[in-house]
Amino acid sequence: MKTPFMISTISFLFASLGLLGAVEDEKQAAIKKDRKKYEGTWRVVSLEANGNKAPEENVKKISVVNQADGTWILKVDGEKVTQGTSEIDPTQKPKTIDFMATEGDQKGQIVLGIYELGDDTRRLCYAQPGKDRPAEFSAPADSGHTLVVFKREKN
Repeated sequence: MKTPFMISTISFLFASLGLLGAVEDEKQAAIKKDRKKYEGTWRVVSLEANGNKAPEENVKKISVVNQADGTWILKVDGEKVTQGTSEIDPTQKPKTIDFMATEGDQKGQIVLGIYELGDDTRRLCYAQPGKDRPAEFSAPADSGHTLVVFKREKN
């Protein structure tokens, strides 16, 4: 025999599952939207690691090609250096990104970061593999963080 308590508990559980499904649908829509915006070739315009700014002449040689499925290729002077995959969550504040190289020296290591997208600009701040995700877009001395600013290349 179902008691009023059991019926209300069951109703609550079904309502919660529906709400979770709606939240997951919203998250997937946000991911798809940011992936589309993220897609393309991005040239590095500034790079700072542990409080040290990289020289502009070195920075401008670096580009990243991002695909809508989360795959990416890092190039220096147009030559592929490494590639990998990424997972994003644009519903977090700040937006989060986890990426992993599928080849190269850091193959298999997960890097945690945050990102911000403009129309033609992008900021990415990430920690060294195995370190906690940055909470803000900065890379001060001894932080283990790298801050990169990109500009979209026109096709």
